[in-house]
Amino acid sequence: MSSGVQLASGKSEIFEALLKFMPEWVQITVLALVVLVVVISWVVKLKRKIDQRRARRSGVPVMVPSQGSGADHLGPYAPQAAPAQPSGADFLGPYAPQAQAQAQSPAQAGGAPAQPGGADFLGSYAPAQPRQDGSV
Repeated sequence: MSSGVQLASGKSEIFEALLKFMPEWVQITVLALVVLVVVISWVVKLKRKIDQRRARRSGVPVMVPSQGSGADHLGPYAPQAAPAQPSGADFLGPYAPQAQAQAQSPAQAGGAPAQPGGADFLGSYAPAQPRQDGSV
């Protein structure tokens, strides 16, 4: 009687299909190695857990791998010291806007120096302003 529910994952079906084409002695060896790897991983996890419990009870700090692990250890791919010159959007180099002498509006006259903004930054690319007589 089939309920239409797949009982095994695709990976296990592929694994079984590969094993069917191999001789029996290879099948037994492969299965034994898979079981051995699983058992070894369980033993290692259990050993680490026991070591951590012992360390907590005795107050000894838990040994951390000197190299780090995962994202903590980048090895030769770790970022180097800060670059000598800024980079990215903070550093425009020769493309930085040049300081221009601008007349300050009355609102800016008493405080901070005037900074161009909006269309003032666009320079020659700014849209044409309509003239007082209505022409463009």
